[in-house]
Amino acid sequence: MKHIFEQKVFYSDTDAYGVVWHGSYLRWLEMGRVDWCEMQGYNLIELEAQDIVLPVVNLNVKYKSSAKLNDILIIETWIEKFNSLSVTFKQVIKSKETGKTFIEAEVDVVAITNDGKLYRRMPEILADIFKKELELCPASV
Repeated sequence: MKHIFEQKVFYSDTDAYGVVWHGSYLRWLEMGRVDWCEMQGYNLIELEAQDIVLPVVNLNVKYKSSAKLNDILIIETWIEKFNSLSVTFKQVIKSKETGKTFIEAEVDVVAITNDGKLYRRMPEILADIFKKELELCPASV
């Protein structure tokens, strides 16, 4: 299932050139992934209590255009790929007004224990969700 939310661009999101600073996009991508997990019923604090942490291990962002102050953005997040070790989120940030794409991102996440040890297989509670999502929406574009 695709998670979608809106975000207004504030002055603090922009740089000296009056466009969105590249790091602001990363914060919105993180918000999308966290909200996606919560939409599935998994709060990251609750997962941490179960000794599961989900760090980003690879981030590929294609900047296509720059958003500007007061733009309303649409942030879309869905599962693109899953194997026993990692999950890849596909994310797009675009203009609500025009539909123009500002960035496209692929984000790889793994599961580790609270003390940093890599799980050799994604914990079952997450693996089941990721598999189900790909079966329901194999191309959630």
